[in-house]
Amino acid sequence: MPGETTRKRRRWWRAVAVAAAAVVVLGAGVSILGLKVVGDIEARLPLPPDPASVATSTVVLDRNGRLLRPFTIADGRWRLPVTKPEVDQRFLDMLIAYEDGRFAEHDGVDYRALLRAAGQFVLAGGRIVSGGSTLTMQVARLLEGEPTRNAEAKLSQILMARKLEGRFSKDEILTLYLMLAPYGGNIEGVRAASLAYFGKEPTRLTIAEAALLVALPQSPEARRPDRDADAARAARDRVLDRLVLAGVLGEEEANAARGERVPTARRTFPMLAAHLSEQAVAADPKAAVHTLTIDRDLQASLETLAHDRVKALGPKLSIAMVVADHRSGDILASVGSAGLLEEGRAGAIDMTRGIRSPGSTLKPLIYGLAFEDGLAHPSSLIEDRPTGFGGYAPRNFDGGYRGTVTIREALAQSLNVPAIVVLDAVGPARLVARMKRANVTSEMPQLSAPGLAVGLGGVGVSLHDLVQLYAAIAHGGMPLTLRDGIADAPYVPLTQAGPPVLSPDAAWQVADILADVPPPSNGSPGLVAYKTGTSYGYRDAWAIGFDGRHVIGVWIGRPDGTPVPGLSGITGAAPILFEAFNRVDPRRVPLKRAPPGVLVASTGELPPPLRRFRHPDESVVARDSGPQIAFPLEGVTVDLGIRIGDPSPLVIKVRNGAPPFTFFANGSPVGRNPFNRSERWQPDGPGFVTLSVVDSSGRSDRVTVFVE
Repeated sequence: MPGETTRKRRRWWRAVAVAAAAVVVLGAGVSILGLKVVGDIEARLPLPPDPASVATSTVVLDRNGRLLRPFTIADGRWRLPVTKPEVDQRFLDMLIAYEDGRFAEHDGVDYRALLRAAGQFVLAGGRIVSGGSTLTMQVARLLEGEPTRNAEAKLSQILMARKLEGRFSKDEILTLYLMLAPYGGNIEGVRAASLAYFGKEPTRLTIAEAALLVALPQSPEARRPDRDADAARAARDRVLDRLVLAGVLGEEEANAARGERVPTARRTFPMLAAHLSEQAVAADPKAAVHTLTIDRDLQASLETLAHDRVKALGPKLSIAMVVADHRSGDILASVGSAGLLEEGRAGAIDMTRGIRSPGSTLKPLIYGLAFEDGLAHPSSLIEDRPTGFGGYAPRNFDGGYRGTVTIREALAQSLNVPAIVVLDAVGPARLVARMKRANVTSEMPQLSAPGLAVGLGGVGVSLHDLVQLYAAIAHGGMPLTLRDGIADAPYVPLTQAGPPVLSPDAAWQVADILADVPPPSNGSPGLVAYKTGTSYGYRDAWAIGFDGRHVIGVWIGRPDGTPVPGLSGITGAAPILFEAFNRVDPRRVPLKRAPPGVLVASTGELPPPLRRFRHPDESVVARDSGPQIAFPLEGVTVDLGIRIGDPSPLVIKVRNGAPPFTFFANGSPVGRNPFNRSERWQPDGPGFVTLSVVDSSGRSDRVTVFVE
């Protein structure tokens, strides 16, 4: 009705006029603004932004929605997204009681408070005693970004407050305040302030912390606790005093809060899973929230472990770790370095993705292929003796040889020669093909085809991909793509996972051997199946292991690839691996049971063809050059202690050729052992001796040496 509309318009302009009059007094002499001016101001005001549209820091969250790492907004300010339920209710009660007691009742402007403030201003001789701004008016000022320095600005704030109230609920307006309130420097919003000054989310605050967060926005720079703790404490205590008078706090709890220390420095914002967080933002720069599969508590624990352990390993070294649940493929922790800001250790480089030589960590897959093909069994015998493959003659890490061993012992002790003999049988190209089945991306030297050196680390892989390979072994041989929450492909059920990396029997046999590897001093035997590796030149140390649920990989080295003398997987990486398992869960999940029908037997119980490993083509192992005496070499002098009356036997070692071998000294046979590539002979005295060996094909080799 026209009459009713007119009356409403009169009431509206009367309210504006009263507010304007109060502004005039507060402005100390500014003339009364005309209604036309008011209309012009209102017309110029922009539409209030929706809380969801306010620019806030991009945040990266863990699998449970907990903060891993925030990023500043475009102008370098920390303004984290926050909602009312994410803030301590006691703080909200204190804020409203202190700043705007009638917040739930007014329509954006508390005219009584404005008039009271104006009267106090006059009675105090031009000194501001109390403000008249409501929380809604403060939000209006924060949105406009301009201080209230004159009557026109104050009126603009009043009109914007009315618009806010007309468009949004009280909770939405309060949310805007919680995000925009200034807290000193580049900190905006209660969540950023709580993290910066208390190192925690604002979900649970002490009375003292809540009072400080109420006090700071009134004068954020002057009261910054990191610059003037005394001013911050005084402001906090004034808030406590007023809240006691208002009946919001009891005197006893206020006194306890006054005794609480005020923070004197800003804390750093969380920077967990820093490398993975950066990858997430780079993959989708427009997203405001990124959720990873990471578990925040585990991530923090392992980052601390890496930071602490690297100090004892030497300068410029870094550590990387990956933890995954091999049942789901979720990555639960990803430590890219010993510290993102550790420049001396190249901490900005994510070494979970760095391409490095894997050392001996591919040996389990080599033997698994032999088990799958029926070429060998864990109890099969194999020779660990000097052996050449054309121009390639692998040697064990310690330079020694063990003679005849079982394949279980060869893998558990990480012997190089047996591994290469088996790889020569199953084929390097097939090894690389199975790595691809495990979704492992490998970098090969510029060769026409993979060579035998691949088995001892002659290929480039990442820690992430090695963990993925071991996850497949732990997963019964089925391929598994690890997921981190960054543009992941959908989860693929086991029945649709593609061709297996290993058969279930072979995967279990490999795991059973690795579970027998003696653990370091901080581990218990039989609970974790693991393998260590050390790359050529002591550049990389590895330890990869799994139990019935988790798979963990550890890498140690220098990101620039510089050798680190003495660095090894067993002494450097393995202890960290077992400590990581303890931090994931001190209770080990049992490894998988043997699949039905898998052959578990000792060497003597095996079928004859499996008792000893034999190359499918023995002529490949027995090279055209025939047997070669590897020790002693032609023309050398061997000190056996004969001259001092304490003689030792002369050890003769042979490589290549086809066993069994017959050994001779000066034409007389000294031994014939069908399984050994070495023989011991005791000379009668010092002098020259001719040693010779004949293999099963009649090929021979001889050397002449001097013994003394």
